[in-house]
Amino acid sequence: MYSKEFLLKEINTIREEIGHDKVNIFIEEIYFKNNELWIITEDRPDKSAIIGKGGWVVGKLREKLGLDSIHVESYGDFLNKNYKLKLSKKTISNLDLNLVGLKNLEKTIDYKLDNIYSFNFDNYFKEHEYNESKKIEAVVALSGGVDSSFSLILAKKLGFNPIAVTIDPGTIILPNQFKKNIKIVTESLDVKHEYIGTDYSEVVSEAFSGNVHPCGRCSKNTGNLVKQYAKDNEIPIIIFGDMLATGSQCINLQEDSLYRLNLPASLSVGKQEIKSLIKNYNLSTFKGFGCPLLYEVHRKFPHMKKFSIQRILRETRSGALEPGEALDLIWSFYKTK
Repeated sequence: MYSKEFLLKEINTIREEIGHDKVNIFIEEIYFKNNELWIITEDRPDKSAIIGKGGWVVGKLREKLGLDSIHVESYGDFLNKNYKLKLSKKTISNLDLNLVGLKNLEKTIDYKLDNIYSFNFDNYFKEHEYNESKKIEAVVALSGGVDSSFSLILAKKLGFNPIAVTIDPGTIILPNQFKKNIKIVTESLDVKHEYIGTDYSEVVSEAFSGNVHPCGRCSKNTGNLVKQYAKDNEIPIIIFGDMLATGSQCINLQEDSLYRLNLPASLSVGKQEIKSLIKNYNLSTFKGFGCPLLYEVHRKFPHMKKFSIQRILRETRSGALEPGEALDLIWSFYKTK
């Protein structure tokens, strides 16, 4: 429907109108479906030129063409994603586990590989309805944030017949607005949910010493409690919303035939893909990490922001976060009063 020449002319016209320099931009491929346009550029600088400062160029292009959305990606990023997905598939295929959810996850990876430029979770699950396992195959660690909520939605739609558990150390780590999200997503999906109360006073005390960043300790404690819940209930998989452990590290044997599956990472998911699916569930989104303890630590001990930023940069390097999203997260730390 759109040629490269037409799009390049429109893009440079818009760049000129808003005071950007005219540049040579190279497009590798164009894909159009359901009033959404995917522009695959040869490299990331071409992608940046099409998006423009603050997203002005691509925003005006979308308005001018009357499209629902325009997605701009670099060809190199898709090559990387393709490789990670193939590693995920190989790792999951080699497991000696006859589980409904894992088989459907493999099918989803295959489909994403075949439609890598235009894959959209919302559209995919409208077209593919999987039967659910008769037994509970997974425990999902649900915090109420977007990543864990996305993981629960995926686990349900892939047929894992999941149960969700939330570790509740109190509002300093789990504020009430996250509990509202938990209620919305579990009721929408008709998923059983349990809170596990725990004492994180030692984590809080260490954090307020100014010597220990809280995220690592909190994550470790939460992981251990979810793992114990799965062992006690003889559930073979624990699912986390980790986006970094991609490819061959997307699923790992923990102990006693218990596996940890980093579900978004297994599908090489980015933040925009997460947003496209969870928008249907009317969940509240929060700027930054949304953890009151973390922001209080940042306020009292500004040097701790460095370790939070390192975490953001890891996700950016992996491709899970776009630079603009990373900048918004980092900037949220400096709005802390």
